[in-house]
Amino acid sequence: MPKFAYKGKSTSGITADGFVMAPDLNAAKALLRTQKVNFTEIIEKGENPLDKIKTVFEPGITSKDLVLFSRQLSTLVGAGVPLVQGLTILGDQIENPTFKKVVVGLRMDIEAGMGIADTMKKYPKAFDNLYVSMIRAGELGGILDTILDRLSGYLEATEELKAKVKSAMMYPIVVLTIAIAITWFLLIFIIPKFKEMFSSFGKELPAPTQMLLSLSEFLQVYWYIYIPAPIVLFIIAKFLLKKRPIAKKFDAMLLRLPIFGMILKKTSVAKFTRTFSTLIKAGVPILQALDTVAQTAGNIVVEEAVLTAKLAIREGERIAKPLAASKVFPTMVVSMISIGEETGNLDAMLSKIADFYESEVDAAVEGLTSMIEPLVIVFMGLVIGTIVVAMFLPMFNMAGAVDG
Repeated sequence: MPKFAYKGKSTSGITADGFVMAPDLNAAKALLRTQKVNFTEIIEKGENPLDKIKTVFEPGITSKDLVLFSRQLSTLVGAGVPLVQGLTILGDQIENPTFKKVVVGLRMDIEAGMGIADTMKKYPKAFDNLYVSMIRAGELGGILDTILDRLSGYLEATEELKAKVKSAMMYPIVVLTIAIAITWFLLIFIIPKFKEMFSSFGKELPAPTQMLLSLSEFLQVYWYIYIPAPIVLFIIAKFLLKKRPIAKKFDAMLLRLPIFGMILKKTSVAKFTRTFSTLIKAGVPILQALDTVAQTAGNIVVEEAVLTAKLAIREGERIAKPLAASKVFPTMVVSMISIGEETGNLDAMLSKIADFYESEVDAAVEGLTSMIEPLVIVFMGLVIGTIVVAMFLPMFNMAGAVDG
């Protein structure tokens, strides 16, 4: 469909420049009139390769952008500020140019009479299904300010959990990177100097020393293979993980990993229960909520377990039974969900489960960090120690031959 660039002003007098997609020029003009844009110029925009290149370098919309936007919009709407005015205020404050365009587009569509949920659905890169579902529930129930507040709380809790897991992984990754860099430096620049010295000994070198010298020579000669290798492997892995059967096996393997698998499983349970609780509390129907929860699970094994549960619930089953049959969710989680169903307090029970598992993730992350630190130090000591011993073995042999 052709793309038309326009310049003009909205009914509130704000400058409105942007693009619309329409079958022809007249249709584009009609669309802008429905959006109440007084355009001064409108031209068809042909496919420009430079535009595609520009979009590649545009900053993406981060979860932090969305968290901040949601909290600010919640505060404005809760204070009685009209939605369009609130979006105008936020649009002027947002620094991310990509997200700024989205917010301006939201404001213009809402001014033209579109519902906020339908408008947000046009921007899937900014607003996922969970976000749109909750906004739609708030819009239909006339409690948009309450929903925005709950949504902000949910996004903040999710971001905090994500940050804790990332911080736990950051330390070992940094230390291992430094260890690999030091080892590489020794093998490339220091070991070759020993090789020149050993060649004057005129004797066969010990096996560990010979292996280390061979590795050093390989790294010097075949640098054009091992330097791009991680990038190539990353691209291949990314391509393979787009295939659902492979991605499912990979996700299942991650959940079975020692220590890390336990943290990932607890994180998945915390995310599932927090999301499910937030959607139910917002008034989203259970089957629709399960669809949204599955799409935002972040793990195919968990996603399929939720979708299987959804099919069973549609046939008249309770939620707890199919979740138990999946063997993905711990017994305690299933039991508490069952109690929540029996008492009619499912959203509150799910929220308590989420609180418990988020605290469990906190404890596991702290334990992992404290355990990894000595392990990484031992690893570095072994690597450096092995290199030092291998380099000094020929000298020890020479000293033993002289004494003999």
